[in-house]
Amino acid sequence: MSARPDIEASVTAYRTQGLTKVYGEGSAAVHALRGVDLEIPAGEVVVLLGPSGSGKSTLLNILGGLDRQTDGQAWFEESELGVMSDKELTRYRRENVGFVFQFYNLMPSLTAYENVELVTEIADDPMDPAEALALVGLKERVDHFPTQLSGGEQQRVAIARAVAKKPKVLFCDEPTGALDSATGRSVLRVLRDVNQTLGSTVLIVTHAAATAAMAHRVIHFADGDIRKVELNATLLDPDEIEW
Repeated sequence: MSARPDIEASVTAYRTQGLTKVYGEGSAAVHALRGVDLEIPAGEVVVLLGPSGSGKSTLLNILGGLDRQTDGQAWFEESELGVMSDKELTRYRRENVGFVFQFYNLMPSLTAYENVELVTEIADDPMDPAEALALVGLKERVDHFPTQLSGGEQQRVAIARAVAKKPKVLFCDEPTGALDSATGRSVLRVLRDVNQTLGSTVLIVTHAAATAAMAHRVIHFADGDIRKVELNATLLDPDEIEW
């Protein structure tokens, strides 16, 4: 267990005001977000915790520039995401954001190195793919194809691919959802290390309550809104998390 580091409160990664997302119209409308007000300081590990359908993935997609809100505002640092053009959002994602999903989305015909290289070829100041793979503990597996890797190793390749462009923010949507507890802990350890090594803000969407113990900040979601925000004075090591 480690102490919570001092993080400069004046540096804000994300801020939202009255953020709303509605899918459909009339009686069939689904209110995924219901006026969310939120502030996320830069450099933290943040867990968005809640059951399926609570709105946490919708929020992640809007902050990540993959979707647009119905109403309200969202800012990344000093830039308002909702007024960006599609081209500007693409640039925002390319320059600032890395994504890790529950399913790894690796190219089966490419090695681990080549899967990471796909991202580094379009980044402005990327890591070498081998460096990114070493960061996630796969130094000896760079020439292996996805079918030659375990589920946890494939997820770590996906994380290496996301961090190789040195993103300011790493978005992780149920990154341990398809993994057993031991493998899941190893993936959470990698995410902790990315936060500490690169200083990236790490946002983890999950329904696994135990994950909250490793986060600086825990945002509890239900019915499209925030129920409470908790700050952890001490952080549990991922190896100590019990599923």
